[in-house]
Amino acid sequence: MKIIVPMAGLGKRMRPHTLTVPKPLVPIAGKPIVRRLVEDIVKVCGEPVDEVAYIIAPSFGKAVEDNLKAIAAAQGAVGTIHYQEEALGTAHAILCAQSALDGKVVVAFADTLFKADFTLDTSHEGIIWVNQVEDPRPFGVVKIAADGHISDFYEKPPEFISDLAIIGIYYFRDGAYLKKELQYLLDNDIRDKGEYQLTNALENMKSKGTRFYPGTVTEWLDCGNKDATVYTNQRYLEFIRGSELRAKSARIVNSTIIEPCYLGENVVIENSVVGPHVSVGDNSSITNSVVSNSIVQTNARVEQVVMTNSMLGNFAGIAGQAADLSVGDYNQIKA
Repeated sequence: MKIIVPMAGLGKRMRPHTLTVPKPLVPIAGKPIVRRLVEDIVKVCGEPVDEVAYIIAPSFGKAVEDNLKAIAAAQGAVGTIHYQEEALGTAHAILCAQSALDGKVVVAFADTLFKADFTLDTSHEGIIWVNQVEDPRPFGVVKIAADGHISDFYEKPPEFISDLAIIGIYYFRDGAYLKKELQYLLDNDIRDKGEYQLTNALENMKSKGTRFYPGTVTEWLDCGNKDATVYTNQRYLEFIRGSELRAKSARIVNSTIIEPCYLGENVVIENSVVGPHVSVGDNSSITNSVVSNSIVQTNARVEQVVMTNSMLGNFAGIAGQAADLSVGDYNQIKA
């Protein structure tokens, strides 16, 4: 089994937090988004994963590449790096990792997380994970036939067709077949809304007799912007509430921690109330403050702040009164 993770986007909706690191490396409950994604997919695969192929922008750099390879190695897999130099759509992105398109393949876009309670049924030719949404217009959607297979795909329909949104995770029993269909789109310049779309390849495969079935998840979590990411952090802390979320080196002085919270290595909480749903990265401190429902990244300083629904970047600092913040890496704000 192989996992392919397209993650070359610049994450503009997550700025300023993606100005210094790619969006998939933003932490959720103490771990990068992409690490949680890979770990969760490995759990449902039901068989060993031997390769995790990451599609990234060349500008991400060696440190990011080494981090990604380490995430794969922790799951007993080899991490491989593939570059997408120009954003030309989902089909183009996947094809950038064409050397990994062989055998059983899971494709998972790295801006979404999920919780599920199942083991992947690899006997199907293809599985597309979907989730019911209120407004399907921003998503690719599917229609389901009476016998349970997917009858049609639609990319961001302007009018209502279905409320079953494709969440960005797919299984293909034959990766080489998928590669052939993706290459066909590029060779014949078949685009939708100016880009090469995976849904067009899926439609071609379906027309040739491939049967795709819907996969469902118990919860679909988006990491597209600050508010969504803070909410995802909240939900993940609830999922892992019973796990060890506080590093032994974290120091709590005259403070109250309202669980669930994640406290990283060498975190200092002093004269403060922290939680619920707060993640604090390594070497950060919170002093004389009240912080809830927020993500504080590494080496950050929070002093005399009332803060909620916020993200504070690495090496950032905030002092004074505040309510709802999105502060990027290395920024300093004082009232």
